[in-house]
Amino acid sequence: MPNKHHRHAAAFFDLDRTIIATSSATAFTGPLFKGGLITRKDVLRASTAQFMFLTAGADHQQSERIRVFLSSLIAGWDAAQVDKIVAETLDELISPTVYAEAVDLIRDHHHSDRDVVVVSASAHAMVEPIARMLGADHVIATELVIENGKYTGEIEYYAYAENKAASIAALAEEQGYDLSRCWAYSDSVTDVPMLASVGHPVAVNPDKQLRRHANENGWTIRDFVHPVPLRTRVDTPASRAAVATFAVAVAGAVVWIALRRKARRARTS
Repeated sequence: MPNKHHRHAAAFFDLDRTIIATSSATAFTGPLFKGGLITRKDVLRASTAQFMFLTAGADHQQSERIRVFLSSLIAGWDAAQVDKIVAETLDELISPTVYAEAVDLIRDHHHSDRDVVVVSASAHAMVEPIARMLGADHVIATELVIENGKYTGEIEYYAYAENKAASIAALAEEQGYDLSRCWAYSDSVTDVPMLASVGHPVAVNPDKQLRRHANENGWTIRDFVHPVPLRTRVDTPASRAAVATFAVAVAGAVVWIALRRKARRARTS
């Protein structure tokens, strides 16, 4: 995503719960299941993780569990097949979840002659097409190892926490950004290093810890609440799969809550 011309500032956007009202790492579970890459059990685990992420956010421990689960899951996947699935289902699964407020900000930053950079812990193969759909100029995302056209399950670079801040600094040096004139947006306390690296940090839909940190440091807090489709959504197998995945997420969450309550009763009896 090369720049049309050189810009001296940028706006760095986290993806999940900042630009989109979902988890990009698990949003494609329906089509991946249909494509034979994951099992029903995998769908349940991924959907439950997504439900917990959307309702409670993702602290370091939760993010690490999701990372370990997903990295083990992808071992052996055909990279070209994954790219094809993402490209074919992007409109149905991701476009309807994009926050209108984020779209407006991206447009405003471009009008103010700033680059827009999507910074996500999700895999580059899933983040890059979303960023392109949004008109972003650059992408910082997790890089997965591919050998002989297949994912090994190993992670070459994990775009998370301090790593995000380091990559932002490196991109700023490469592109000539003045970080004191740059903006950053995120929902998670794990992105405090990223937010603190720029002159204009903004906590978006912040988890409790980030909200507290933002208040203590005088950072701007914004709530994005209006997902809007970027393109017309139609009834397709992919969109029906998205609905089915959400239903499984709810069912998984109910099971998880029931097990938690059962365990709690057992400890107190």
